[in-house]
Amino acid sequence: MQFGIFTVGDVTPDPTTGRTPTEAERIRATVAIARKAEEVGLDVFATGEHHNPPFVASSPTTLLAYIAAQTERIILSTSTTLITTSDPVKIAEDFSVLQHLSGGRTDVMLGRGNTGPVYPWFGQDIRQAIPLTVENYGLLRRLWREETVDWEGKFRSALQGFTLAPRPLDDVPPFVWHASIRTPEIAELAAYFGDGFFANHIFWSASHTRELVSLYRRRFAHYGHGTPEQAVVGLGGQVFMRPDSQDAVNEFRPYFDHAPVYGHGPSLEEFTRQTPLTVGSPAEVIEKTLGFREYVGDYQRQLFLIDHAGLPVKTVLEQLDLLGEEVVPVLRREFAKDRPAGTPAAPTHASRLRAREDATDEGDAEAR
Repeated sequence: MQFGIFTVGDVTPDPTTGRTPTEAERIRATVAIARKAEEVGLDVFATGEHHNPPFVASSPTTLLAYIAAQTERIILSTSTTLITTSDPVKIAEDFSVLQHLSGGRTDVMLGRGNTGPVYPWFGQDIRQAIPLTVENYGLLRRLWREETVDWEGKFRSALQGFTLAPRPLDDVPPFVWHASIRTPEIAELAAYFGDGFFANHIFWSASHTRELVSLYRRRFAHYGHGTPEQAVVGLGGQVFMRPDSQDAVNEFRPYFDHAPVYGHGPSLEEFTRQTPLTVGSPAEVIEKTLGFREYVGDYQRQLFLIDHAGLPVKTVLEQLDLLGEEVVPVLRREFAKDRPAGTPAAPTHASRLRAREDATDEGDAEAR
């Protein structure tokens, strides 16, 4: 399994001090968090994409390229690339460049985006979100896989004799995850192409996530990509930890109560009962996270949100120390226990390159 963190890049006032970081401070803090994630032994750092205040994550590949230059091992991903409002030609170009700069430490997580005003800013209609997703992704796949592309669709201008430059590193496109919180059509799209499915189940109950992942697994098998257990699944989640559980609750409560995405609603206690949010000791985080396998099966990637809602950088770095030292080593060991032999590992550039070379060797052997 891969373990890592993701950020949404929000610029939120610290409710305990009233201070709001500048956009420059928030961007620099994100870089520091990514570097720390590698330092403590995590596998993945991912950033979202937003084009509206109070977020600064409007150019994910720019940020990830900068981080790539300061890291050596960690996989750099998006936690959402907006396939609906971003031109698939530009997505293909940007991620090919990022692949080359990072030495293949790149994958992409595609999502529709649910902020209505953003769609018209990019000349699109949110009511067309699903058709946009399907059409744009179909083109993106071809751009990464075909030398010359002739294409015509509904939502962008046609292409004639278009060749992507640069081509994907080693001619292996970035691995694609399709992210969804609630939309079965996205699970279906991921299954159809045999891609990964990332259920960002921060806001929803275990039963909802179980149904969505189960749908994806069934349809993955239906389309002939393997057994349901061989489908590639990722999960989101949010944690806040202190060595003492009550200290964690007391410290995090004002951040939760004023958070832009779930503040002013259910209490912290209600939210932690009903969703994967875990606020407490490292042992409690371990226990709850291990429970995810009970309703989604063995899966490949677990990402945590730890820097939301105005938390100070110092606090976030302390969370990373706890993740790296006390939580992730135990999760790696426990998730590995009784893991069926046929369960796929999380895809990497190196593993996908090897798989292609092995398939070529097998084909050559059969031809002989």
